[in-house]
Amino acid sequence: MNLALDMMGGDFAPLEAVKGLQLYLRNNNAVVYCIGDEQQIRALLSEHNLPEDKIAVIHTTEVIGYNENPTKALKEKPDSSISKGFQLLASGKVDAFLSAGNTGAMLVGAMFFLKPIEGVSRPTIASVIPKIGGDTALLLDVGLNVDCKAQHLDQFAILGSIYANSVLGIATPKVGLLNVGEEEGKGNMLCKETYPLLKNNSRIHFIGNVEGRDIFNGGADVTVCDGYTGNVVLKLGESMYDIAKSRDMHNDEFIRRFAYENYGGTPILGVSKPVIIGHGISNDVAFCNMLQLARKMIETDVCGTIRTAFQGAPTTAS
Repeated sequence: MNLALDMMGGDFAPLEAVKGLQLYLRNNNAVVYCIGDEQQIRALLSEHNLPEDKIAVIHTTEVIGYNENPTKALKEKPDSSISKGFQLLASGKVDAFLSAGNTGAMLVGAMFFLKPIEGVSRPTIASVIPKIGGDTALLLDVGLNVDCKAQHLDQFAILGSIYANSVLGIATPKVGLLNVGEEEGKGNMLCKETYPLLKNNSRIHFIGNVEGRDIFNGGADVTVCDGYTGNVVLKLGESMYDIAKSRDMHNDEFIRRFAYENYGGTPILGVSKPVIIGHGISNDVAFCNMLQLARKMIETDVCGTIRTAFQGAPTTAS
């Protein structure tokens, strides 16, 4: 298993990336391509006594900053750590690429270097959501597609169901449509047009509309919505954890599960190979869990399962 890790992405890179890599390699066997400034990386690898036989350093001279235009930066910085990571992934030298760097550049790079799986009109990003009782659910889209058509949400339901089954281990994921009411016919035009598509989709287990209050305690394992709504929900959840932490309430068993580092990163679903985007403030635990997630996506071949599911399917108009 060969993994590519952007060592320059993140507010605390490359130190936290190296520390996360150290945690990961204690219990996992993989070759990790560390991409970035070789001098900085090798000094930290030596300082933390990482095994040389499990590390391949790929030197790059450029970094894409958080405030740069993603498309422009990828074109003008071909020797950036993000560009090089996608080059390695597209060429087949690595099996997955992970970065806590510029999110927009990661999204554009995935579309430019890998392309969507045939039949997938719009790749999506999904976020793991903790549920009361200890279960885990999935919310998508959470920001990649802020404007959607009903056909896109219908595909998100399939993508989310496959991921929930393969990676989260949920046998028959229950799919809900995020809406302002439970009754059929509720909601805006997007929800009204999406509902019958999900209802008649034989490849998912649709349970109907779910409301905002159901996300953390309801019956849905996969909740679908447009990226605008999903991103608002995601950021609201993050703010709840921040508030709880500031008031010293974050040791509650449920609240603790909102900590971003527990999940490592967010996968892009619908592209041909595993691509994982980490939080900009990723610490060592987050980097370690990003690598764990990449390993699980490779072992379960979730991208291959998606490819098979969409084989022969007409691509929805974007």
